[in-house]
Amino acid sequence: MVSWAAVAGIALVELGLVLTPGPNMIYLVSRSITQGRRAGLVSLLGVAVGFLVYLAAATAGLTAIFLAVPAAYTALKIAGAAYLLYLAWQAVRPGGRSAFEPGELTADRPRRLFAMGLVTNLLNPKIAVLYVALLPQFIDHTRGSVALQSLTLGSVQIAVALLVNGLIVLGAGSLARFLAARPLWLRVQRYLMGGVLGALAVRLATDRSPAPA
Repeated sequence: MVSWAAVAGIALVELGLVLTPGPNMIYLVSRSITQGRRAGLVSLLGVAVGFLVYLAAATAGLTAIFLAVPAAYTALKIAGAAYLLYLAWQAVRPGGRSAFEPGELTADRPRRLFAMGLVTNLLNPKIAVLYVALLPQFIDHTRGSVALQSLTLGSVQIAVALLVNGLIVLGAGSLARFLAARPLWLRVQRYLMGGVLGALAVRLATDRSPAPA
């Protein structure tokens, strides 16, 4: 059985990640502002299915690969830490662009909106890092089935991601106007998220725990 501390930990990690501009947020915000909330929600449904694909892979097979090739687990953690540092730099670098300054998108049908949301999430390195490197940090070998713990923690991550992204979709237009009129708030948000990502990168790079068994 997964601990409440692990549940709270993965929820906080996901909250930090989901609030940091990345491919999912940029696509959902752009789609919601240019084509409306309904289009944003259909796109979010595709993103949700992408999360389920990652969760199924993490629960079914990634652990076995890491146990067979421990060096692969170490390499993924290092790569994950490097990518999180890259995201942190993107958040705080001079001239960085906010996700709430969306690019123009042509109107698409619901089927294509769903497919693009799915593909955007499947190709999102931030989600890959979460499932292959960060989520295992919250698994305790002494608390029973690793697969069940992965399923539970992944479900918590998906719930947080969908809740926050859903609120972002519904409020994208208003939030974009609010931040556009308050550049100081926008800078504070960017530096806060950059700090969260930098801290996660350091934790991941310095962790020496073995792959979950």
